[in-house]
Amino acid sequence: MSRLSIVTQNNAQKTVEGLYKDLERRITASQPGLCPVDLAASFLHLCHAQSCGKCVPCRVGLGQLEVLIDSVLDGTATMETLSVIEETAQSIYYSADCAIGSEAARMVLKGIRGFRGDYEEHVLHGRCSGHQDQPVPCVAQCPAHVDIPGYISLIHEGRYNDAVALIRKDNPLPAVCGMICEHPCEVRCRRTMVDDPINIRGLKKYAVEHEDEFRIGEKQPATGKKVAVIGGGPAGLSAAYYLSLMGHEVEVYEQRKKAGGMLRYGIPAYRLPREALDAEIECIMKSGFKLKTDVSIGKDISIADLREKYDAMFVAIGAHTDKKIGIEGEDAEGVISAVEMLRAIGDDDYPDFTGMDIVVVGGGNVAMDVARSAIRCNAKSVKILYRRRKIDMTALPEEVEGAIADGCEVVELHAPLRIEKKDDGSVAAIWVQPQIVGPISGGRPKPVAADTEELRIPCDRVLVAIGQGIDSRKFGEYGIPVERGQIQAFDTSDIRDKDGIFAGGDCVTGPATVIRAIAAGKVAAANIDEYLGYFHEIKSDIELPPVRFDDHKPCGRVNMMERSPEERKHDFKIMECGMSDEEACQESGRCLHCDHFGYGIFKGGREAKW
Repeated sequence: MSRLSIVTQNNAQKTVEGLYKDLERRITASQPGLCPVDLAASFLHLCHAQSCGKCVPCRVGLGQLEVLIDSVLDGTATMETLSVIEETAQSIYYSADCAIGSEAARMVLKGIRGFRGDYEEHVLHGRCSGHQDQPVPCVAQCPAHVDIPGYISLIHEGRYNDAVALIRKDNPLPAVCGMICEHPCEVRCRRTMVDDPINIRGLKKYAVEHEDEFRIGEKQPATGKKVAVIGGGPAGLSAAYYLSLMGHEVEVYEQRKKAGGMLRYGIPAYRLPREALDAEIECIMKSGFKLKTDVSIGKDISIADLREKYDAMFVAIGAHTDKKIGIEGEDAEGVISAVEMLRAIGDDDYPDFTGMDIVVVGGGNVAMDVARSAIRCNAKSVKILYRRRKIDMTALPEEVEGAIADGCEVVELHAPLRIEKKDDGSVAAIWVQPQIVGPISGGRPKPVAADTEELRIPCDRVLVAIGQGIDSRKFGEYGIPVERGQIQAFDTSDIRDKDGIFAGGDCVTGPATVIRAIAAGKVAAANIDEYLGYFHEIKSDIELPPVRFDDHKPCGRVNMMERSPEERKHDFKIMECGMSDEEACQESGRCLHCDHFGYGIFKGGREAKW
């Protein structure tokens, strides 16, 4: 009889492995709007099923937690039950022998503390505090709530003008977003259950490239009301566009030579060509608003004068100031802020880094932009210095990989200590301290200094990209509430005790995404309109094609092609290529049409106005 044998997977185990992968995809595609308590119970059931059963906290404790949370869902729990859930979860977390039990308890503990109000709603009123109808995932994840399934259907039918017009109902900058949007709409795409999320941004870009007739929304009769918009970035331009359609007289005040805000002065042309941005701004200005550039608020015109001249005012000044690292030698010649560099590039003033060694400090999208721009400005080498791991970078993964492909080197787990100067005061090198991964803080490991020697990295320039600040001093002096530079406004854009003054975008939230700024402008326009005594509606009368549900077999996602690194790194021409007709047809045909099948938000007719 043989002592050993090779263990092979039987059919049952192979099937289980496949089910695990299906489960992973389903979890990734979980729609927003789920009951948090129900979700916690589902996760707990899954974790309990994985328990080996050898320790009491895991075998007995998780089972007890299941019973307690189920009692919350079936309406038999009391307020005391919630305290028992928290105490039991904490006990299991500290006493379980392995991660299966402790992590399951930690999830319950995090939930009972993070959404206790939802637990209490079940106990006190026997219902979930969330929406009764599940929203369409992509529409719900888009801050501007663009009708994504609608315009994808139109693209599939070849109706590109209608598709772009439908986008503009909620987002007046489709060309911009087709190139640089961070596409949060794709995060919960239900197509993930089949294969991969739909390339929504790519389809938007394709539609704009094939639009041959620009259409603004229906313009309402003049109201005689005047609105000032301070800031010509995405938030300000969006608000101005919609307010103009509502019939109000709108004037936009922009500090720089041209409008666009961080679209022009924060995003390099290889991602967003200037001619595309100029064309988009020119198009939306056909709605009727006026643009005044080279105007400094507080210097050329006071906030008090603006408030007296206009019936309402929207502050959308963005986040355009730089932040300091706070280390010795930062005043050396050759230390340049990312904001300063990108602003100069936005004015067509390109730095000459020929033959230079560049170090970029930071790990966000802006850091990747300045690093890749430095390569295009003929730098000999570019190192991206980051104190955490590469996977902890806040930049989009594709931006990080793109920077590496362009020739940048990521130096992870190294924190800047000081900048060494030459005798003439210019940069000689940057000294760094190696780091190790520490405890989790805010969802990311906190870097801890390693017990090793400091390292010297010779360089000619240090580009600082550790975040942006907000120049809100003049507004604070006027009495508008400001905290740590950020203007304090409600989610409705209005400001406490400041009648007729609204604010939104990066100056309220801090540096965020373009689509969030656009959404802020849309919200402000609706609420300013209401403040002025109106309730104008932004409508769409575009008829959508009937929904067809075919046999959706896995076919994979169409990803956007890019120019080769060897070609693109020598210029600032757009690096991303568009979809072909065949690719757009296939990609638009992959949509599962959640707006029609399985979700209640659009039942009885689509949301054709706001």
